[in-house]
Formats: sequence, structure tokens, C-alpha cells
Amino acid sequence: MHTYKRHRPEQTLLYQLVEQYYPDFLEYLSHQGKTLPLHVDKEFAEFLKCGRFEHGFLRVVCDDCKHEKLVAFSCKRRGFCPICGARRMAESAKLLVDDVLNGYPIRQWVLSLPIPLRLLLARYPKELSKVMQIIHRTISTDIIHRTGYLKKQAKTGAVTYIQRFGSALNLIIHFHMLFLEGVITEERGQTKFKLVKAPSHSDMEQIVDNISHRIAAYLEKAGLIQRDMDNAFLDFPMDDENSLLPLQAASVSYRIAWGQIWAKKYLPYKPCPPKTNNTTDN
Repeated sequence: MHTYKRHRPEQTLLYQLVEQYYPDFLEYLSHQGKTLPLHVDKEFAEFLKCGRFEHGFLRVVCDDCKHEKLVAFSCKRRGFCPICGARRMAESAKLLVDDVLNGYPIRQWVLSLPIPLRLLLARYPKELSKVMQIIHRTISTDIIHRTGYLKKQAKTGAVTYIQRFGSALNLIIHFHMLFLEGVITEERGQTKFKLVKAPSHSDMEQIVDNISHRIAAYLEKAGLIQRDMDNAFLDFPMDDENSLLPLQAASVSYRIAWGQIWAKKYLPYKPCPPKTNNTTDN
């Protein structure tokens, strides 16, 4: 039997940090003549209202025993709220398992990007969609060819989730993809599924190489990077008018963005190893 337990966001460390330091951060930007983008400011404002009775609630009554419960409104935002994010994650997982994946074998692919491209794609979200399409086409083509078909003869399928943060809440755009471990074909009016073997190490190297070259070629054509024989560098201005860009640049490189220890580098949290007792009995 499930029992409802009210979420108390004001007791969480994340809520307390945002509540205490976010106003100071806005004041810091204001002294520099800057503001955050409206969608970012709204994300924080709604997060601070999530699960708080003073910002609205529903009164729920049991039909049988007439017992009442108060349920506070949630922010329903898609940014960093852990409660709304966990609810959306559970709902999405149930939808995939019950209605989409249909019992087919699945392989998870996880692809990260170099640090400069993480910053670039955070700045240009429309290009992020194009890059995801390149990755999807490359992996799909490889799966189809490894089953012995051409692209016009078979299809595969995938569900991709874009994750923007790492364990240290640093900016690290990467992709979690659930690909069918095989292809679907139409033969004599019947739909058939053909399983594909797991990719070998050389297969993975070739896929990564293809993805790298195709993304680089696209971004160069779009005028966002410039390449020479030895390296590649971004080609977009680090202007002072965009207050979000310096924050993203600090986050993607594990650096503190403001305050007394500004620009100091921090490391992702790693749990300490368990202590061992080296004493021996005499």
C-alpha cells in the first residue's frame, strides 16, 4: 500500500543554496549592468515555489474515509528541479516500456563531446538538434549495414535523451540513446525483426571516427568552427552582453563563476574510500 508523503523542498541542500545565494547573484549581475535570460530567471523563480503551500495547493479528500490531504503545486519545469525531473523520468520510462519499446532488444549508446563543442552547442541549441541527427543517422546506418541490408531495405529505431549536466552540476552536453539491437524489414507483406551482433571494438572506432568528421564538417559549413591541419577552434564572440555565456564557459571547465574564489577550479565529487583497520592482535 502506497502512502503519500509531502515533499519538503525547503529542507533540501539544493533549495537552500538557491534560496540563499540566487538573490546575491542577481545583485552581482545588476552591478555589472547585466541580467539573466528570461527563461533562466523564470526557471529559478518557479523552482523556489515548487512544493510550497504558500504558493498554492489542492485539497484532496478520500471518498471512503473522508480523510483530507493538502498537495502543494509543483513547478513542472524542465530544468533542474529534482522532484519534477524524477516524476518526468518515471513517466517517460513507463511510456517507453509499456507502449514504445515493445519488448525488442535494446542497446544503450552514450556519446559525449569535446569541451569546446559542449560550450558551442549550449550557446546554439538549434545546432544541437542538427548534431543529434548526424549521430543518429551514423549509428542507424552502421546497424543496418551490419545486418546485411541497405538503408532503403530496413529500418531501425532509437530514443535519444540529451543530458546537459554532470554529477558536479557542470555543463557537459552528452547523449543517452536507446537503439534497437537490430532492424525491422517488410518481407512479403510481413514485418520481421532481425537481430544484429554487438559491435566490435573496430566497429566502434569507425563509428566514432565517422561521427567526428561529419559533425566537424557540418559545424565548419555552418561557420561555427574553423579548422586547419593541426587543430580546430570556435568562431563565435565571447561578448560581454551575454551574461549566460561566461557562466557556461566557467561551468564547462569546472571553474567557479563568481564570488571570492572566482575562476578557482573545482573537481567533481568523489566519495572517500572506506577506512581500513591495519592493526593486528598481539
